[in-house]
Amino acid sequence: MSIQAVIVDDEKHSRETLKNLLNEFCTDVTITASAGSVEEAITAINITNPDIVFLDIELQSGTGFDILTQIKPINFEIIFITAFEQYAIKAVKYSSLDYLLKPIDLNELIDAVEKVKKKKDQKVYNKQLETLVHNLQQPKLHKICLSTADGFEFVSIENIIYCKANGSYTSFYLKNKRTVLVSKHLKEYENLLADQHFMRVHNSFLINLKEVEKYVKSDGGYILMSNNDTASISKSKKDEFLNTMNYLQ
Repeated sequence: MSIQAVIVDDEKHSRETLKNLLNEFCTDVTITASAGSVEEAITAINITNPDIVFLDIELQSGTGFDILTQIKPINFEIIFITAFEQYAIKAVKYSSLDYLLKPIDLNELIDAVEKVKKKKDQKVYNKQLETLVHNLQQPKLHKICLSTADGFEFVSIENIIYCKANGSYTSFYLKNKRTVLVSKHLKEYENLLADQHFMRVHNSFLINLKEVEKYVKSDGGYILMSNNDTASISKSKKDEFLNTMNYLQ
């Protein structure tokens, strides 16, 4: 399978490094164009109609997201590239889209290209991009894309009551009484939702502090959530939890 690709990065040496890695280790990828600015990228993408775009987030002339808002429809896959773990990358993670951190790890690059070969449903992919753009337009991230066995679920953060570890899976308990099972460890969502009033109160529980009804001291202590489910709390987390709840009042 031959894959046509465009590289967008405002640093020439970064474009050349990525091109060399792809030429040597991803031989079925053909670089049809490179671009160093928003304007060059839009022209290159429109002319070459690539299967994939390696898109640097921070450009001197704008951002990679500026490019996406000016191309309709987006009928290519995107692998975001950045030198920083910042707000934009968190938005990308919320959308379950692929990204690479500089300096680019060869194995991660190869894995990202392999995912592109397994073409995603275009409607779902467009929904992921829509979620990304929506989150970036808000002062605070609002939606998260959850990868399930059946596909993807797009869930508002405020609708999550709590998350529970289920082996190597995570169960999301929602306000509409639905449960979504995701094939990722709870730790990943602990990091992702840390600044959204979520707290890991136990090895098995990550809770939305805004959905806490009360803390019960009996039976070693536990938390009653808004859906009447209970969440265990570790002794080491009790003081932090109570202090944080007092702060939120």
